[in-house]
Amino acid sequence: MYLETIHVLSQEKENVRSIDISRKMGFSKPSVSRAMKNLKSEGYIDIDSDGYITLKEKGLQIAGKIYDRHRTLTEYFVSIGVSEKTAEEDACRIEHVISDETFTKIKEEMKKDR
Repeated sequence: MYLETIHVLSQEKENVRSIDISRKMGFSKPSVSRAMKNLKSEGYIDIDSDGYITLKEKGLQIAGKIYDRHRTLTEYFVSIGVSEKTAEEDACRIEHVISDETFTKIKEEMKKDR
């Protein structure tokens, strides 16, 4: 979820800091700081001397995949009559656990409907 949030925030603003992530996710600053430290040590993000966070290639790939799943699932759920709010919430939960096979089939089905 952190990588996806960094990805979304970086599309909304030029510089992303831990406080931005904390506000967006509703998590405490210490929790976000610990997560950023872990993500940095695992090679997913860089944090510069001013505290600005950027996704490294490894993090960008994962964030892009999750974000694509989120957008696609939300769109799919809305297309079958689910309210926007519920579709967003469900997509957020499902995007992390849905299999590649099932997600691919949903995308194929959506292409047929267009």
